[in-house]
Amino acid sequence: MAYTIMVVDDSETIRSVLERTIKMTKLPVDRILEAPNGKEALVKLADDWVDIIFTDLNMPEMSGSELVDALNEDVELRDVPVVIVSTEGSQTRIEELRKKGIRGYLRKPFTPESIRDIIINTLGEWDG
Repeated sequence: MAYTIMVVDDSETIRSVLERTIKMTKLPVDRILEAPNGKEALVKLADDWVDIIFTDLNMPEMSGSELVDALNEDVELRDVPVVIVSTEGSQTRIEELRKKGIRGYLRKPFTPESIRDIIINTLGEWDG
């Protein structure tokens, strides 16, 4: 089986770019789910399992940080790895998010190589 990935960003353009970039990694990806904010992501996660979540920080309805908090409170979702993808990059903010359990942090703009590396470093080398 291949990876199922969720992309959470309020910008449809960024979601599209991230989805295309994930496909450029040549990793086996079965599906990419999208959500415009953390609240919608949680609704979709009620029905679908994902291997990893890429989320922006600043979004309406529910931010990426609030999404991480909500995932941590859910017994079934707390172990889903979360990678923040944002232009915001202060070390203080990144450390704060790492303490909440994020598995990675990517700054926009990103490359296929940076996406591939963070997926491999988070989920392990694909052996399918």
